[in-house]
Amino acid sequence: MLKGLGGLGDMAKMMKAAQEMQAKMAEMQEALGRVVVIGESGAGLVRARATAKGELTGLEIDPSIFVASEKEVVEDLILAAIKDAQAKASERSQAELARLTEGLGLPADMKLPF
Repeated sequence: MLKGLGGLGDMAKMMKAAQEMQAKMAEMQEALGRVVVIGESGAGLVRARATAKGELTGLEIDPSIFVASEKEVVEDLILAAIKDAQAKASERSQAELARLTEGLGLPADMKLPF
């Protein structure tokens, strides 16, 4: 009598799975905000601290590099440390996302969020 409604059960399962994935993505985003990565340059003379979401939270500079004639070098080291922290944050975020998609049975190369 209701033969044509068989697909609705599958649709309900898909909607439930999508809601679960959305909740897990929100949890992951929150967790990434608590993970700290450190980017370095100049053999550790400059360190940039960021969350795995890429938000810069701190900068440490060894005072020995503050020489007026070396201003451009210091600026380059600061930028390099920030870029290193951002790269590490991106790597960590991608690793966590891959772990999440595997846990949900999705292909590892699936791009999320949609």
